[in-house]
Amino acid sequence: MELCAPTYKLSLVSPTVNGNHTRRRRRDWAVVRMAGSPDLAAYEEGQLERPKWAGDTIVSRVVKSLISFKPLYSVLKLGARQVFISTAEKKNIPWRDMTKEILESDVYKELETVENPSIVYPDYYLSPFHAYDEGNLSWLAAAEAEAATMSMLRRAIPDGSLEEANKIMRGNWVKEIEQHHLQYSGNSVIEDILDIGCSVGVSTRYLADRFPSAKVTGLDLSPYFLAVAQFKEKKRAPRKNPITWKHANGEDTGLPSKSFDLVSFSYVFHECPERAIIGLVQEAFRLLRPGGTIAVTDQAPKSKIIQELSPVLFTLLKSTEPFLDEYYLTDLETRLRDAGFINVKAVLTDPRHMTMTATVPH
Repeated sequence: MELCAPTYKLSLVSPTVNGNHTRRRRRDWAVVRMAGSPDLAAYEEGQLERPKWAGDTIVSRVVKSLISFKPLYSVLKLGARQVFISTAEKKNIPWRDMTKEILESDVYKELETVENPSIVYPDYYLSPFHAYDEGNLSWLAAAEAEAATMSMLRRAIPDGSLEEANKIMRGNWVKEIEQHHLQYSGNSVIEDILDIGCSVGVSTRYLADRFPSAKVTGLDLSPYFLAVAQFKEKKRAPRKNPITWKHANGEDTGLPSKSFDLVSFSYVFHECPERAIIGLVQEAFRLLRPGGTIAVTDQAPKSKIIQELSPVLFTLLKSTEPFLDEYYLTDLETRLRDAGFINVKAVLTDPRHMTMTATVPH
């Protein structure tokens, strides 16, 4: 059913740069503001290059020492999980019911059709994160992934319905992809899309819906996530171009070079050490055709909201994200250019997240 929603007018504005000489020099990012939105200021940058609780700062070192104390870490991990679930259910996201529905379904039958038994998992992927001891290699993580994604959406866009929030958050992301590709691709059509780190396929399905004539592949390291993605996709109406699900390492996909027009990473890089980010970017460059577009959407280090998180919240956040410091310390724009990309552009597309796009030279 179509819901009536307020009309939001998008405009691109330049951020105000603080001239204080004690601040690090900052790259100018475009900022998406939404005329008529009650959270207009939320789209503005903070005054720092990154949150003061990230990197090698006093605050960061204190948080790191707290998390390294195992008894306290266990408490923090449990607390973080409870915050995730309670936040979701307060926003009318039925976390427990959604999880139960997956775990009591026939999803398990999908595993053997998507799993690649020859996969060798990188060491970082075997680390506990997101409050799961097994990381993403578990049925519980896979069953809870979509509810967790919806909860993230509500934290970013707290007002309006969930459908409206999704249109804003995902809509701004895809709009940046479309605009960048139109401007820099040399008029090439997006015919082949690869969504690396696709999780349970939320972003993959959105891309397939937005580009119905394209062939879309969702790739992930977790066979459990892919089993859920395939299970959910089978419940939808058949597509003209069915989504392909691939169990592989995004740093070494085994896919042919120059075979995609768009390679997307949605909320992937903050879960990776810098060495993995570099590998993922290099693999994306290899996979893209000349004029192809890479699109990265993830936490924005310059987000005013993220920079102003309370000590309790950022401590809980870091307790479930072991590579968050590395992500915030990574100069992603430089890493893209080092890999060979040009026309690198970063835009705040919601209060907490940025979308970075770049092009493979013709």
